[in-house]
Amino acid sequence: MPAALDLSPCHAPNWLPERHSQTLFGALIAPTNRLSFARARYDTPDGDFIDLDWAAPSLATQHKHAQESALRHTAASRWLTQTEQQQLRETTQTPALLLLHGLEGSSSSRYAQSIATYFKARGWIVVVAHFRGCSGFANRLARAYHSGDSADVGFMLQTVRQQVPQARWHAAGVSLGGNALLKYLGEQAAYMSWLVGAAAISAPLDLVAAGNHLSDNSFNRDVYSRHFLRSLKPKVLEKARRYPGVIDTFKVNQARDLRDFDHAYTAPMHGFKDAIDYWTQSASKPWLKKIVSPTLVLNARNDPFLPEHTLVGPNDCSDAITLHQPALGGHVGFVNGPWPGHLNWLPERLNTFFQSLAYPKT
Repeated sequence: MPAALDLSPCHAPNWLPERHSQTLFGALIAPTNRLSFARARYDTPDGDFIDLDWAAPSLATQHKHAQESALRHTAASRWLTQTEQQQLRETTQTPALLLLHGLEGSSSSRYAQSIATYFKARGWIVVVAHFRGCSGFANRLARAYHSGDSADVGFMLQTVRQQVPQARWHAAGVSLGGNALLKYLGEQAAYMSWLVGAAAISAPLDLVAAGNHLSDNSFNRDVYSRHFLRSLKPKVLEKARRYPGVIDTFKVNQARDLRDFDHAYTAPMHGFKDAIDYWTQSASKPWLKKIVSPTLVLNARNDPFLPEHTLVGPNDCSDAITLHQPALGGHVGFVNGPWPGHLNWLPERLNTFFQSLAYPKT
């Protein structure tokens, strides 16, 4: 059977009439609650670390002191205590969600805040996993993260499962995180029966098409690529100071779009020939037919990062996948309501899908 296709709308406000306004307002302006997390750091097998930000009802009333000074530039207010980790480990049958952010995102991102706030209020454990270098702290190695980082996605999933083994785990990935999650679910399909369900939001399923569109389209290059490069380039140049001779700083400095940057740093640092090879090998689209975990793949048809004609169809996917492709929403925008709008549509859509798995129609 092919995947199910849902075309039901996301009703964008009249004052956000097109893809760019929906995307930029959702990312930079839309109001959200400012949820504080408790952070835990886990060492990776290669000597680096991953920071996970935890939110749960059992953590809500503890340690109400001021934010720890080392974390003031993050959405985490403190470090998770050993006692709290033990309490979480003993939790049984609680629904839990691991959220993977997008390119240069974090637990401070508006979408992460809206999703975490929504699910925590409904009794869920929520964990925002930071890709290397995105938690507000430079990672230890010259390498960073990338769109097909299956090893790190697996490490994140296995870590939360080990920390709270009796929870009912779900996973969601946004943009880059969604692509990486889908690729991992396809690669490791035989070992994912413990995962209740998954979702990918605005994932660039065809990375070659998305990368070229972000680099060749003048608006995308001047607005979106420049926005990402504003944080990516300083991070990499700081790595070059710690690891002299490993990174081509001339090429990094000269990068004017994401293709240039991935060709200069991401591809060679992570074992790819060039940007196109990296995008080709890291794309999740070829893995969609392998996925067996119930999975929602949500892409607005007006997403400025991914041309509509490159969106996948039911025949590209396994029958475990539900495709939802509303006409509007932009890239991870999905703003609703009267001025100044809100970001509730996305977590409500995720909850509807996850609840359908817990209580299927008969």
